[in-house]
Amino acid sequence: MGESRQGTSATRVLLTLASLIVVIAGLKAAQTILIPVLLALLLAILCSPAVFWLRAHRVPTVVAALLVVLVLLGVFTVFGVVVGGSVNGFIEAAPRYQERLDEVGPSVEGWLAARGVEVGEIRASDVFQPGALIGVLGRGLTALLSTLSNTFVVVLILMFMLLEATGLPTKIRAATGSPDADLERFTKAAREVQKYLGLKTAISAVTGLLIAGWVALLGLDFALTWGVLTFLLNFIPNIGPIIAAIPAVLLALVQLGPAEAILVAAGFLVVNVVLGNVVEPQLMGRTLGMSTLVVFLSLVFWGWLWGPVGMFLSVPLTMIIKIGMENSRDLKPIAVMLDSPRAVAGRLEAEAGDDDPAPSA
Repeated sequence: MGESRQGTSATRVLLTLASLIVVIAGLKAAQTILIPVLLALLLAILCSPAVFWLRAHRVPTVVAALLVVLVLLGVFTVFGVVVGGSVNGFIEAAPRYQERLDEVGPSVEGWLAARGVEVGEIRASDVFQPGALIGVLGRGLTALLSTLSNTFVVVLILMFMLLEATGLPTKIRAATGSPDADLERFTKAAREVQKYLGLKTAISAVTGLLIAGWVALLGLDFALTWGVLTFLLNFIPNIGPIIAAIPAVLLALVQLGPAEAILVAAGFLVVNVVLGNVVEPQLMGRTLGMSTLVVFLSLVFWGWLWGPVGMFLSVPLTMIIKIGMENSRDLKPIAVMLDSPRAVAGRLEAEAGDDDPAPSA
């Protein structure tokens, strides 16, 4: 009997793993369809409170959804204009940066030689070429511009999602067969995702504005571009702020010099440490509630699965999966294992408070 049970358990594990592999393969194969839908879904979660607020003020559903979509289109247009202008600016500025490097290259080599560093036949202009850097940045910005220009499908799906959002509670009650069903767990899940997306967007916007203002104060070219890039990459956990800082620091080194490059790097470091490690955890509280390891692994997994867009979506998607597990009796232990130590401590305190006997009158 024991061997039979062990065999059944092993078969169940193998079937689960096989099903998981099939699901992952399906997600990778269907990324062309799934990515626009998921982007629209996250935007719908973020924008639905605005639609409900407009409806509460007697604005028709269609008009409310249309107003929200028009605002988003305006934001996307501004991003497209900034990125498109930056691509052309980078291409035009590349020869000027190369000339600047040719001017400072001999002085750098002389400074190294005076300190006993043998440079030999290697020249700074051969090792570090702004033209190549600008080309890489230009291609990256062109890809971003292409993504922004292909937002029609995302916006169209978003429009339909916002129109359906107002009737979603009724549909859920009808699907469960209970007109008076308690939808608190669905509402709680939506609120947590909305809080994360809203706070992350606000913090990223403040981060981008501070960086743009700092590099503009130092005189770095394309300050608005570095602000926009910082805003976007701040959604990618752990490595996003680092990726945003590297091209700005390198450009400062070529355009302004080593001292200003250090100041640019210091600005990125201070802003991201203060906002990312102090302000954001205080505002988020238990909303994110995932350990650093889980966040990093989710970044690696979704990045491998869907590339840069997967890295951008890694935390929201993992959050949604985790929230779904928390509302499942069988999968709740896995959700707890994904929690950060702080979130686990808060969970234990809440459960201990629920277990305390009510005080007598």
